[in-house]
Amino acid sequence: MTVQEDKKKIVELLNDIIEMEISAVIRYLHYALMIKGPNRIPIVKWFHDQANEGYAHASMIGEKITAYGGHPSLKVSPVPETNTHKVLDILAESLDFELKALAKYKELLKHVGDDVALEELVRGQIRLETEHVEEVRKMLDVN
Repeated sequence: MTVQEDKKKIVELLNDIIEMEISAVIRYLHYALMIKGPNRIPIVKWFHDQANEGYAHASMIGEKITAYGGHPSLKVSPVPETNTHKVLDILAESLDFELKALAKYKELLKHVGDDVALEELVRGQIRLETEHVEEVRKMLDVN
């Protein structure tokens, strides 16, 4: 691949990621609003924290897109409404989403080349997404 093709692929992947991160804001806010039951308060806080983190990630990824000369996408990855609002079901949906985000960051890592700043950013995001996956698995009590 040429340098221009590499940059184009990186911007494409970054746009996929910004769409996922914006989707995370919507997803986690919705989840927070739908939680009911005796353990609601700590779970709602956790989902609000996840929504805020998604916003911060989207902003950071958008800055990287423009640094590469790209245009941040205005699209949002679809957030399916399953109409299942039980905590364990919502957490299972969350786990699926986090695994997809982790895979997308790992795909981007393969294309960073010698851009150390981008590599460090992506590796940091992989660490965070991995920690999210681990946390949700603990909450679901699955390995």
